[in-house]
Amino acid sequence: MSAPLEPAYLDPYQPECHFPDVSLALEEPDGLLAVGGNLSAETLFNAYRHGIFPWYSDGQPILWWSPNPRAVIYPERLRMSRSLKKRLRQQRFEITLDHAFDEVIQACATARNDGLGTWITAQMQHAYIEMHRLGHAHSVEAWRDGKLVGGLYGIAIGQVFFGESMFSRESDASKVAFTHLVAQLKKWQFSLVDCQVGSSHMSSLGAEEIARTTFIEHIGDACNSRSQAPEQWKSAL
Repeated sequence: MSAPLEPAYLDPYQPECHFPDVSLALEEPDGLLAVGGNLSAETLFNAYRHGIFPWYSDGQPILWWSPNPRAVIYPERLRMSRSLKKRLRQQRFEITLDHAFDEVIQACATARNDGLGTWITAQMQHAYIEMHRLGHAHSVEAWRDGKLVGGLYGIAIGQVFFGESMFSRESDASKVAFTHLVAQLKKWQFSLVDCQVGSSHMSSLGAEEIARTTFIEHIGDACNSRSQAPEQWKSAL
């Protein structure tokens, strides 16, 4: 009888952690690939371009995942319900890109702090703020009367946007922000939005599940495309 598979253990002292092939990820829990390592910008960039992302809670080691199947949205297949289209016509929110990254990630962390803790730990926040400073992480903000009422953030590499988290303080604020983001990504010829794992919320916007092998093959090419400069994000919309 063969020994049960275990995730790889990464050295936290390496400036850039190198991951095993995603085909070695566990089936249960789905997609767990590695434990440990660090959240340096080099490690995060290497992880995302290979279809891997961190997800863990306070008190846990860093856990790295590559689930199968993978939930994605092809920008040209974005789905908008009648109510969302109505909300867009109302123009209730002002939408910006990269105007308040720190506030967005903090709001996403707070929105998920339900007494059970949040996976957007302080360590995660610092890491993604650094990724934003380096031009890899981006935010979308929804404002109303000068107040931040919704938004999302993620990582952009080449022609792929890897979505991380979103929040809403008003009905449909994050959906409106996401819709504007996808419209801009289409203009920039992005080919894929990664939603990581399926949810009813993302399914309502057109998310579909594809095999991990298909996902990895797609991003292998798309991540090698030229990325937009940070100033292009901030001046868009």
